[in-house]
Amino acid sequence: MKKIESSLDCYGLETERSLNYMNEAKKHLPGGVAANIKHFEPYPIVMKEGRGAWLKDVDNHWYVDYLMGYGALALGHAHPKIRHAVADQIFCDGTCLFGTPHQLEVEFAKAIKKHYPSIQKLRYTNSGTEATQLAIRLAQVFTGKNKVAKCEGHYHGGYKEMLYSINPSLDEAGEIDLPLPVPESADVKVDGNEPYILPFNHIEGIEHLIMTHHSDLAAVIIEPIQAGYIMADQTYIDRLRQLTLTYGIVLIFDEVKTGFRSALGGAQEKYEIEPDLTTLGKVIGGGFPIGLVGGKKDILDVSSPSRGADVFEAGEKGQGSAKDILFHSGTYNGHPTILAAGLATINEMEQAYAKVLDITTSLREGIETLAKNIGLPVTTYGAGSIFNVIWKKDCKLKHYRDLQKTNTKMRKELDFALLQAGVYTKPLNRYSLSAAHGKEEVDFTLQAYEKAFHQLKGGARFS
Repeated sequence: MKKIESSLDCYGLETERSLNYMNEAKKHLPGGVAANIKHFEPYPIVMKEGRGAWLKDVDNHWYVDYLMGYGALALGHAHPKIRHAVADQIFCDGTCLFGTPHQLEVEFAKAIKKHYPSIQKLRYTNSGTEATQLAIRLAQVFTGKNKVAKCEGHYHGGYKEMLYSINPSLDEAGEIDLPLPVPESADVKVDGNEPYILPFNHIEGIEHLIMTHHSDLAAVIIEPIQAGYIMADQTYIDRLRQLTLTYGIVLIFDEVKTGFRSALGGAQEKYEIEPDLTTLGKVIGGGFPIGLVGGKKDILDVSSPSRGADVFEAGEKGQGSAKDILFHSGTYNGHPTILAAGLATINEMEQAYAKVLDITTSLREGIETLAKNIGLPVTTYGAGSIFNVIWKKDCKLKHYRDLQKTNTKMRKELDFALLQAGVYTKPLNRYSLSAAHGKEEVDFTLQAYEKAFHQLKGGARFS
């Protein structure tokens, strides 16, 4: 790409075909996108090819990719092991979908349980969002209670029951130890059905809320590492586990982002905590749509069809009725092609994970060294193969409120400067590395950072 003076003002000079595509897409798709998360201002870059750690856009520019499908692509784009696994499954089995039980369901479950000892049984879903939704339903039926608590700043999927207090403005959020439920979607209301909002990394706050509401609280759902890069304090996680055990509340670890990334065994491996239920997604599908809920067999078994009738059964109900069990189904649950891709991913990650950690550490250290030498208030926060770049002097991140106090304007300027230097992530998003990233990509990225840092410092707009 040619050198430009203002990364934001001149964005359109390098991405004209993306702009033309988005103008056409808006005629057919709301906002021109298939999901809101794909949008950013002034318009997103449209990609047409992915190879290894690289993406190519419709204007034929190549980028080192750090979005990696929002963390789903732990092996990079078009990894040969995944391509071969998918082709072999379809060729050998003769079909991509049985609609019946098949052998990969058990084989994949065993691979998951190997790394997640807290998982005794599991159910497949088609996304992380579906997984968290099912986990909450399981907890409600198992406990006979209905209310749920989530942490302020945490995201658990795009359904209205959980679209509260993900990133509210500080003037709406309430006190730090007693956060208010703030709707995050036009169809969401504060009407008494909203979840209790727990303060993240604030022990006294969770003690007060859980002790006050334990009688009607079925579950606490939490990202043990918020957004994959803001760590929970060990004392906080330990106390949360203790409280939920004391009061018979189901503890759900949402590890859709952190599974096979913060560690092979997820955040629960790092904290040495066994939640009652775990949700996984992203990495375990190898780039295909998947989710799962796993955990204690007594909780999972409330969905067992052997306990009652299927909702679709006609005539005689047999030993029980549909209302005796938690109904959960889906045509594509445990999809054989996706499980084949996921197995290939897990097997490869067992060999490659240490290398991915080394590359991630090398990149983070390089970014921080450059920032220090150039004199910019930039640091990185993260765990395992996920991190984020934070623009703030003397930054200490404990929860989303700290993140809101960082200089997101300069971070966005940095992201656009990096886009024009060939480094891709969605502006303001976290970085996810893969087994496809190596020294070549790190060196290229650090050169881009050095150029971008000098450009931004020369503009004297930072603080």
